Amino acid sequence: MKEAPRSQETAGDPTTARPQHRPGRVFGRTGASSSGMPHRSDGRPPQTPRGARRPGPGGRLGTTPPVPGRPTFRSGRFGSAGPFGPSAPLGAFTLCAVLFALVTWQVVAGGPLRAADERLGRTAFGRGPTGLTEFLADLGGMAVAVPVLAVAVGYAAWRGHRARAVAVALTMAAVPVLVLPLKLWIDRPGPLTADPGYYPSGHTATATVAYCGAALLLSPRTGRTWAMPVAVVLTAATGIGLVLRGYHWPLDVLGSWLLCGMLLALLVAALRWVDNRRAADTGADGE
Repeated sequence: MKEAPRSQETAGDPTTARPQHRPGRVFGRTGASSSGMPHRSDGRPPQTPRGARRPGPGGRLGTTPPVPGRPTFRSGRFGSAGPFGPSAPLGAFTLCAVLFALVTWQVVAGGPLRAADERLGRTAFGRGPTGLTEFLADLGGMAVAVPVLAVAVGYAAWRGHRARAVAVALTMAAVPVLVLPLKLWIDRPGPLTADPGYYPSGHTATATVAYCGAALLLSPRTGRTWAMPVAVVLTAATGIGLVLRGYHWPLDVLGSWLLCGMLLALLVAALRWVDNRRAADTGADGE
């Protein structure tokens, strides 16, 4: 008589008891455990795109920066966001163009802004020390402002920035091309004379482009961050001297500043283009 096969699971054998399931814990084949989260027994990440991604800032899933092929707009090649970002020249040009059109319209039409301008001018004429105001007005003369710009242009060309120097020199050459026709067309008399041709101010335009253009050549590439503040002070001093000496109405000076603001905005855009081309050529040569 054959003996009946013995069951491999007996109540008395402690080695054959089934493991008890504990809530919230999952066992892998290697015996490792985790709280409520299953994982692979060999330690490799799951073969899914979501599982392989690492959480970004704030716990959100994202890719590990930097992403190849995507331009980073905070780099020096593409400029930076903010008031000096890529759209700054366009915004400055638009604002100056709108304000210049408004001021010019008021001067030509004899509007209330021109009336207030002439009252302010008559009040300001003759104020301040004569020697000082005359010196300030002379800062916008061709004999003073243009040599300053010429030195900056020569220095930039000597340092190898010939394209930047040419751009600034062409901007300076554009000043009489724009100012003289406007003077003839608007034909505004001066404060202390009946002679026409005082709007916009040529001395103010010369000082603005010469000093600010020189500052753009000297900063920030050369580390001279003081150049532009000094240029702004000299430009403002020229306009103040012209008004206090009675050489120009205040709107003559303001209109010239706005006109040159458009020129300088175009110049800044041109210099950025030159710098980007130079950086691209340098990078191509280094590869």
